[in-house]
Amino acid sequence: GKSTLAHAVEDRLYHMNCRTFVLDGDNVRQGLCSDLGFSVQDRSENIRRIGEAAKLLVESGVIAMTAFISPFRTDRQRARGIFPHGDFIEIFCDASLDVCEQRDVKGLYRRARAGEVKEFTGISSPYEAPLNPELSIPTGEWPIEDCVDRVIDYLRQRNVFSGESDGG
Repeated sequence: GKSTLAHAVEDRLYHMNCRTFVLDGDNVRQGLCSDLGFSVQDRSENIRRIGEAAKLLVESGVIAMTAFISPFRTDRQRARGIFPHGDFIEIFCDASLDVCEQRDVKGLYRRARAGEVKEFTGISSPYEAPLNPELSIPTGEWPIEDCVDRVIDYLRQRNVFSGESDGG
């Protein structure tokens, strides 16, 4: 649900005349991080690069959203440290492993359980849930529109954007 939520929030913000960009596995792993695998070191470097790219977008006035499995707290903390205080908002998309497996359109969980994919988060590699995210969204339980509403409300409270929705 990470990419689904990020793109739905992006769409809502677009209709509110905000400049946005979503960095996710589909547009980052094929280019900026195409030289990386899925070892612990490569995952860490992947998150570092994403953080640096997101910072550049934010500095240009874009609301940058990232949708990645970032399994280690230290990597998330390092990404947070790239940004000025308050500019990094961690949103934890809280969904059970069962829900993640049900939503697995690429068949990666099935392949991981069969031993075909090594170091797979939640199966053969750990996931360290955030201790204090700015926002936790139960994406495994709530409809997408409710999730988007909660994110938009939070961003509005934080004065991340100005303006009102055009009804979209």
